[in-house]
Amino acid sequence: MQTFDWVVVGNGLVGAAASYELARQGLSVLLIDRALEPGNATRYSYGGIPYWSGSTPLTQQLCQEGIAKQRQLSEELEADTQFRELDLVLTLAADGDPDAAATVYADCATPPNFVSAAEAQALEPLLNRNAIAGAFTVRHGHVSPVALVSAYNQAFQRLGGTRMIAAVVDVVRIKDRVTGVLTAEQACPAKNVLVAAGAFSRALLHQAQVKIPLYHTHAELIETPPLDLQLRSLIMPAQTERFALEAKASQPDIDEQWDEPGHEVTPAILDSGAVQFLDGHVCLGQISRTLTDPDAELDEAESDRTMRSAMAAQIPALANVPGTWRCCRVSFSRDGLPLVGAIPGVEGLHVMAGFSAPFVYLPPVAQRFAQTVVGEADSAIAAMALNRFSKAS
Repeated sequence: MQTFDWVVVGNGLVGAAASYELARQGLSVLLIDRALEPGNATRYSYGGIPYWSGSTPLTQQLCQEGIAKQRQLSEELEADTQFRELDLVLTLAADGDPDAAATVYADCATPPNFVSAAEAQALEPLLNRNAIAGAFTVRHGHVSPVALVSAYNQAFQRLGGTRMIAAVVDVVRIKDRVTGVLTAEQACPAKNVLVAAGAFSRALLHQAQVKIPLYHTHAELIETPPLDLQLRSLIMPAQTERFALEAKASQPDIDEQWDEPGHEVTPAILDSGAVQFLDGHVCLGQISRTLTDPDAELDEAESDRTMRSAMAAQIPALANVPGTWRCCRVSFSRDGLPLVGAIPGVEGLHVMAGFSAPFVYLPPVAQRFAQTVVGEADSAIAAMALNRFSKAS
């Protein structure tokens, strides 16, 4: 049986990009996922590329590299990723304070501009301008998540990469050295293992007696079939609650709860938004829940009503469209930066997960990571290493 240079676990955007970039370096790579088209966080993502949002030297650099790479990925991968640029319209509630809301964006490389409710409706005619005080707007990138992963996969296989459909049940570890992974049916030997399984990365690594500061939300949304209406912009609230929820749910003093099913770490939140893809289908949502059980049962009907009710006020045309409730697990870290690199103390074991803005950060991060593997030191990858938390403490 072949021993691969790398086994990559997970074929969401992270695993697809990382496996491709590793193969570009001439390495033998096996990419494993439990389904041909898994219903993961990538599959149900909005596909937004917030290249304007970098607020530190590192994130601004990654945003610049990310949008530059996205603009040419269709050519590089020889497949259409459906990349485009459109207006992001960040709606402010009718009783919202524009000055207070603007403070969130003050450090961004390109702070969004505030416009009146009438101007916001001119950008997005389906908006009900009577339901908002105005909006912040900025140009924003967008791709089809499914098309992008497919493009990475095709390019990966052209480079000689190998794909396997199987559920990885464990990492094979002999003392302080990893020698591959174990599926339900066979062992897959490898010199290195990259766990890129998103929200499931923590549980998989826990079986290998490794603990990492990675957490997840259950993200709920509604996915419609192609619709006749046309949504021109990506709509999101100006004052989102997701990042505050993630900060509360990842505090060190409650870390142990994440290894015990049955906890709801913080109350659920709703960030009401919508985007239409080039094929006409719409994703609208989104509810986020910090439930420690990855397989927790959710009230589909109640969530559907909640999301539709919130959207009905702002975009009445979407209130009663046909659609299917969807749920996926979305990973996040304690400080907004992903976990990227070697697991301390375990030779050959690596992780890449917890991206807050994967469609802008991931393409350059995956490329940089693969270059470090073949010996090129990289300060950006070093800044995302897991040991940054032990240093801070």
